[in-house]
Amino acid sequence: MQTLYLGCLVLGILFAVVSVVIGDLIGSALDGIFHMPSFDFFNPSIVAGAVTVFGGAGVLLNRYSGLEDGIILALALLISAFMGVLMHLLVVRPMRNSEMSNGFSMSELPGRIGEVTVPVPAAGYGEIMVKFGAGNSLHTAASFEEQALPAGSKVVVVDVREGVALVSEFEKRRGEDS
Repeated sequence: MQTLYLGCLVLGILFAVVSVVIGDLIGSALDGIFHMPSFDFFNPSIVAGAVTVFGGAGVLLNRYSGLEDGIILALALLISAFMGVLMHLLVVRPMRNSEMSNGFSMSELPGRIGEVTVPVPAAGYGEIMVKFGAGNSLHTAASFEEQALPAGSKVVVVDVREGVALVSEFEKRRGEDS
């Protein structure tokens, strides 16, 4: 049994080292191989971590406890399953949920409310700031109605032409708050 535990421990450590050193190459080569429908728990990093913990727990329990082999095997399996669940809940799931893109398309600008950061002259270009998700983006702007817009004024993007946001002063309707 000691050989099984040592083998799992060494295999897990080797997997960790190899995945750190050439993880991107392996990830692209094996893309999709570990994806199972509705079994998100079988992530390669979780499985490798559980195998490593199983081997380490088995080695430690075998060496430092006076328990029988069957009990050690069961405890090592329980410990590795527990650590696999912990790794899934505390590392893998939060990282997957944190994947977020702050990219946007210029075609998403019309209808957005922004603020003038660099004054927009009646005939010429200024700059506006528009909020996208958790971030702000700056865009070159021109007045849609060919009237000057001072810095700090609220504007609405009417159209986008040749990468320039055409804006008009934003007027609140009565009874509306900011």
